[in-house]
Amino acid sequence: MAGLRIALQLYSLRDDMPKDPFGTVKAVAEAGFDGVEFAGFYSKSALEWREFLDKVGLEVAGAHLGVNSFIGDELNRTIEYNRLLWNRNLIIPGIPEEWRRGRAGWLKFASMLNDLSRILKSYGMRTGYHNHWLEFQPIEGELPFHLVFSNTDNSVIAQIDIGHAYRAGLSNSDIVELIKRYSGRIVSVHVKDYSKAKGYNVAVGEGELNWPEILSALRKYGGTEWLIIENEEYPYKPPIETVKVSIKNLRNILSTVS
Repeated sequence: MAGLRIALQLYSLRDDMPKDPFGTVKAVAEAGFDGVEFAGFYSKSALEWREFLDKVGLEVAGAHLGVNSFIGDELNRTIEYNRLLWNRNLIIPGIPEEWRRGRAGWLKFASMLNDLSRILKSYGMRTGYHNHWLEFQPIEGELPFHLVFSNTDNSVIAQIDIGHAYRAGLSNSDIVELIKRYSGRIVSVHVKDYSKAKGYNVAVGEGELNWPEILSALRKYGGTEWLIIENEEYPYKPPIETVKVSIKNLRNILSTVS
């Protein structure tokens, strides 16, 4: 399945990263990943990260950044940091609680994403949104996920978290239809498994997701560049072992998908 690179969302190693950011990311490189997606920078400068990532042979798949990173003077600082980091994909993983309460708040956020997308385009960057499960719970008769992506430009990345979508009640076929609906916009996707019996306590490929079907749809419709593994829990200890099992299983599955 050529063209798809595999990254790790570093939240997967959230207990290890604060203790030893570089050592933890080195272990990620040694596990065979092509890149990382940041969830915090651990007091390191962009140039420190850039130099280290070059050393261990990892690319930047993206970064999760809070809404406040894009407001006022923080926007320029965020752009400059990610420019030096060589990060193109600036993903917002959640919005303030008061915006989530009604349709108007989600539409306000969609408008913000459109404005941000236009600003970032001149820097060669993109923005997007990452779902949890609540985006698939109706608000005033509509799903927040669709409120966001039906009211944003095609340049705004729809970063679907597969595990969260399944946990929210979408079936495997529903997820495939979601990929088709937002064709070309799923530049990166979170590869997370889920089991009704074990919840998130499964490695990728060991839950209930139909990965061959989903990966085939991503290749055909998604416009996907990055498959980003994220482990919420750890059936194998220490956490890096769950990460290693997840990438091994994902590469095995990819080898069977045309």
